Amino acid sequence: MHKSATQNNASEMLYPATTPFDQRMLDVPGGHSIYVEQCGNPTGLPVIVLHGGPGGGCSPAMRRFFDPAIYRVILFDQRGCGRSKPHASVNNNTTWDLVADIEIIRDLLGIDAWIVFGGSWGATLALIYAQAHPDRVRGLVLRGVFLGTGEELDWFYGGGAAQFWPEQWAAFVAPIPEAERGDLIAAYNRRLFASDLAEQLAFARIWASWENALAVLEPGETRGHLGPSEYARAFARLENHYFSNRLFLSDGQAILRNLDKLAGIPGVIVQGRYDMICPPSRAYALAAGWDKGRLVMVGSAGHALSEPGITAELVKAMDEFRSLR
Repeated sequence: MHKSATQNNASEMLYPATTPFDQRMLDVPGGHSIYVEQCGNPTGLPVIVLHGGPGGGCSPAMRRFFDPAIYRVILFDQRGCGRSKPHASVNNNTTWDLVADIEIIRDLLGIDAWIVFGGSWGATLALIYAQAHPDRVRGLVLRGVFLGTGEELDWFYGGGAAQFWPEQWAAFVAPIPEAERGDLIAAYNRRLFASDLAEQLAFARIWASWENALAVLEPGETRGHLGPSEYARAFARLENHYFSNRLFLSDGQAILRNLDKLAGIPGVIVQGRYDMICPPSRAYALAAGWDKGRLVMVGSAGHALSEPGITAELVKAMDEFRSLR
């Protein structure tokens, strides 16, 4: 049974874990094979979950934001990460490849239109997909908005967030020679794509540690835990690849310039007030220009999906969207 969203433990706000009724590897153009799963109600209201990163992969916990009696939940590991193959590959791996993959999945599963649920980079991808295929989107539920702008990348990799987390920033820049610190994304790119695997792994863990340290408002047991080195390698390489290429968006494809394409699509934006990775100003700007977008600012929260206030509002949003069934 679904627990009350007023409880303090984030796990108690979620629906029980469900077992997928369908799991498959799907070959897509460009030499990639992506992992796709479905859980919940096979005839329910479809929702696709877009994980963060780029390079984060999906997890069983992401199934738990949806009432399994109501929703047909589709999750997939984006190119190069999670269970998708080849692992940590950036070849034929762009924003527009992922948008095409989402359409391949929708068509394969026989879904006319669905709700799109995504956080951080997943919110970016959800918005870009919705602007490219608005007729396929019944609603959007977004968390920790990242719009892929140069200003946002400068904030996180150019010293903005460092003003609040100087110790962690010092550890992030320390391995890079001073002459290269003017462009840390480029400096890390040279090392994450070096020929030596050990060098890749070492710098991948440093890259991922910087972001992981800032993910939650309050320090806890999960802060600093990165999991296997291969996870960090895929996460760091894919993020750096996308950020080095400014998410493969031209000026004309910028999200805020295309908000008219979201007209009529209902959406909920859940944003932590103290999100150090994706500052709230972007979520505010998105909501201000989106006719059906509603911003929910969570006062005592940072960036992470697992923070209690964030969790509660996302579950509440999905419970509200069940009316679309």
